[in-house]
Amino acid sequence: MKHALSVSREQDFAAWYQAVIAEADMAEESGVRGCMVIRPWGYGIWERMQKLLDEQIKATGHENCYFPLFIPLSYFEKEAEHVDGFAKEMAVVTHHRLIQQDGKLVPDPEAKLEEPLVVRPTSETVIGAAFSRWVQSWRDLPVLINQWANVVRWEMRTRMFLRTAEFLWQEGHTAHATVDEAMDETLKMLEVYRAFAEKCVAMPVIAGEKPENERFPGAVATYSIEAMMQDGKALQAGTSHFLGTTFSQAQNIKFQNAEGQQELAQTTSWGVSTRMIGGLIMTHGDDDGLRVPPRVAPYQIVIVPMLRDTEEDAAIVEYCTDLVHRLNQLDAFREPVRALLDKRPAKAATKRWGWVKKGAPIVIEVGSRDVAGGNVSVIRRDRLYREDGKLDSRIVAKDDLVGSAASMLEEVQAALFADAKARLDVAIDETIADIDALKAYFTASKKPGWALVQWAKPTGAELEKVVQWLKGEKLTLRNVPNDAAAADGVCIFTGGAAVERVLVGRSY
Repeated sequence: MKHALSVSREQDFAAWYQAVIAEADMAEESGVRGCMVIRPWGYGIWERMQKLLDEQIKATGHENCYFPLFIPLSYFEKEAEHVDGFAKEMAVVTHHRLIQQDGKLVPDPEAKLEEPLVVRPTSETVIGAAFSRWVQSWRDLPVLINQWANVVRWEMRTRMFLRTAEFLWQEGHTAHATVDEAMDETLKMLEVYRAFAEKCVAMPVIAGEKPENERFPGAVATYSIEAMMQDGKALQAGTSHFLGTTFSQAQNIKFQNAEGQQELAQTTSWGVSTRMIGGLIMTHGDDDGLRVPPRVAPYQIVIVPMLRDTEEDAAIVEYCTDLVHRLNQLDAFREPVRALLDKRPAKAATKRWGWVKKGAPIVIEVGSRDVAGGNVSVIRRDRLYREDGKLDSRIVAKDDLVGSAASMLEEVQAALFADAKARLDVAIDETIADIDALKAYFTASKKPGWALVQWAKPTGAELEKVVQWLKGEKLTLRNVPNDAAAADGVCIFTGGAAVERVLVGRSY
């Protein structure tokens, strides 16, 4: 069979990824290094993710707000570890006006800012300053807020949706009276992310704590959800951080407890970004383009009328208009179905393959024969071809389609998750018992998965030695899975008694 894309996953996974983004009209280069233009289909997926995740964030008691894009440099200087972690990625504003000089625009020396402003790389510092004003008593706690925003981190190597200088995200920030409350919050939001990734994006993930070297700068503990892409690499798809009193000390977030004593608040932060779209592409895409899970698809069902500039066209359009209206009255996943009638003046085959490459879950074609017979032709994106390699387009009665559309969308959602979960389940090796076996595992295959190995949780110089060895092998420690079996052997890196198991893999 001839696929819609010019390059396959097997031939060149990186080139395939870029081809999917281009052919699905997801995003394009902007002319600004490291920044992208997110086109309507790509942004529509982000809007769906935003809507579904925002509902969960609010359901857990959080409120949305907004903080400035510009943050005084002095805010970062109060927390040394945090600023060190982001220093190489910060974009800094130093002037507030330009002037003409020798025919060019240059910063006006007279307009230099008294204090440089950092373009938001994350908001712990500026939100911490607000918390210090808002929190005075234990009665003011907890503070539970979230913001949807853009951030800037000056990346050297960029790739659309995965690593860009500017990206979109949500960042939650909370303050609590006790360590237990803050830890409960950290793990609660990790679970929100896990459920969102699996139930909405149909992307199976492994949730767990990151090793010390992978912690967010300034955090006491960082937790992540890790997803496996089709090339076997790991993608950190979301993080939740227990910050302890690190930022409370730096930003003076104190409160008077019930006994009248002053205490520092315990804080958390957590976030998911447009990187999740990159994960969706590499989890579900195939050699014909993108496959979008119905729950996050801007349009779940697209109707393509087969128009031929004849007298029959009006009847076909009327037939399709009625179908769209009926489909949009249905509910799937406890919300209205999103159906679209594509009346663009293009050939039906061109529109069909355009929607296949975009990954619309269900594409319906309607011609004059379908109208005469009361039928439609249905293509499901999760099963595009028959066993003989031909396009799997099935004739279904129009009324039957309306009656089964909601369940069909649920089937597509479940099928995409099942495919990805099956790949993940067979691609984690839990038998590796020493360094040589680990090295062999990652060199024996072009697309190895992950290894779950015994781990002694080393610190300091001993941990750094492990990290440097892994770096030489182009490997990283991902996380310690929450549901991993208890350690019962020797750490393969240090030889010491293992206390837990950690995932090792290549990553994005």
